[in-house]
Amino acid sequence: MDPVADYLTIIRNAIKANHRIVNVPASKVKKEITKVLHGQGYIQNYKFEEVGPQGNIKIALKYNPETKQSAIQHLERISKPGLRKYTHTENLPRVLNGLGVAILSTSKGVMTSKQAKEEHVGGEVLCYVY
Repeated sequence: MDPVADYLTIIRNAIKANHRIVNVPASKVKKEITKVLHGQGYIQNYKFEEVGPQGNIKIALKYNPETKQSAIQHLERISKPGLRKYTHTENLPRVLNGLGVAILSTSKGVMTSKQAKEEHVGGEVLCYVY
């Protein structure tokens, strides 16, 4: 069981089906990844709903009004439960020469690789988004 991979797959499938809104079961890491995606402009909006024991995250996906293409072209899980990928401050990944975002789980919370470089922290590379 990999909740982050499930989260990314739900979003990936919703984009392929051209859905505007998607509901995802909530967890702390998923909420933080959602905040990072919103801060980077990959999703339009989000809302945390306290329903049931764990709650839901309602995500409004972002599409180009003219071309109808999603802002998210690719979601890739990097660190998997069977093989964790960690990185040091000097070796933080660049996605598409800086056009994409690498999301890391650090000791100071979930953040992008650019933020981690500014904070001088390394951590587990969760996923790449572009």
